[in-house]
This record gives sequence, structure tokens and C-alpha cells, in this order.
Amino acid sequence: MKKALLFINGEEPKSIPELSGYDLIACTDGAFHYLQQLKFPLHKLDFISGDFDSHKIEEEIIQQSQNYNFEIIETPDQNKTDFHKAIEIILEKSFENIDVYGGSGGEQDHFLGNLSVAFAFKDQADLRFFDDYSSYYFIPKDFSISGIKGKMISLMPFPIAKNIETKGLKWPLYNEDLILGERIGTRNVAENKEISIKYKKGDLLIFVGK
Repeated sequence: MKKALLFINGEEPKSIPELSGYDLIACTDGAFHYLQQLKFPLHKLDFISGDFDSHKIEEEIIQQSQNYNFEIIETPDQNKTDFHKAIEIILEKSFENIDVYGGSGGEQDHFLGNLSVAFAFKDQADLRFFDDYSSYYFIPKDFSISGIKGKMISLMPFPIAKNIETKGLKWPLYNEDLILGERIGTRNVAENKEISIKYKKGDLLIFVGK
């Protein structure tokens, strides 16, 4: 299945992820500056999107697009974030598996806004965030993951997840509920190579530590 990579304007990764597994690579205009600092191979970019509200950034991107032949997509709609609009573009290009870097860090309202966008698209795309500490994403109601023994696992209801059962965690859940503001499932540990999580109602965000 085709896979897309998107960089957005949060805390930049310390290094460039492996690019060979992606069929489409894009960034928002706000992420362009840190890609340049990381010496990202700009010929690998397929498009840059955003409202380009800084003329200096816009001029620099236009110049680079002429050198490296990536597409510039202006998205002036101020009712949606640049992240939201970039996801819409990627979905229109028929990509449903999307890895996102730069989703956390920086101003915390941006981080919460990015989670809100991911929640809005959770039924249309397999959208996963990666940063220097963990990966995190919304999971379906019958979920398993392997190769994570010893890693920290946190489960965050959004805002409620009911009748949760887990296998392979140090502190398992047995048909229990997690509710934001009452009880959440942070700082657990994967004791097995594979863990499984099932729940009946609500939505659940998983964090898998590095």
C-alpha cells in the first residue's frame, strides 16, 4: 500500500528519517526551514503546501522549486490549519498511510490542534506521528503491535474508551474504562514482543516510546 511522509511545523526531528519506504514526501511551508537546516534532499520533495504568509519564505520556496521541481500548493483557507489542508491534499492523491514528523513540541496549542486533526481523519487514513520520544496514533478497536518488548506504552482516551482489554502489558486492563479527567493509562510497559488491545466504545490514542 502506498505510503506518504509529511513534515509539519512543530519540533523538528534530530535527523532525517529513512526515505526509501515512501511513495510521496511533502511538507508545509513552516517546516521548510528546518528541512533545509537538516540538509534534506529537496529533490525528494513532491510538494510544499501552506498559506505562505511570509513573502521571504514564499520567494525562497519558489526559487528552490525551480531548482528541484517540487509542486507548490497554496492553501489560503484560514478556517483550517496547514496540517489539516496538507492531509486533505495527500488523501486527494490517494494516499491513506501517512507518517507525520513535527507534530509535537513547540507551542502546545499547536500540538493539541494536531491531535484534533488526526482525530478528524482517523476513519479515512492511518495517520501516525513520530518524534524523538515516541510514535503515537489513534488505534482501531481490535489492535495489535509486535516488536516492542520493553518499550513504554501509554493509552490515552479521547475522551472516553470503554471495555478495554489488553494482553502483553505489565499492568493489564480487564474490561475497564479510561476517561479523560478521571483515569488514563500512561507509563505502562510492554512485557511481550506483541501486545494486543481491544475496546468496545470511544476512541483511544496509543503512545509507543522509543
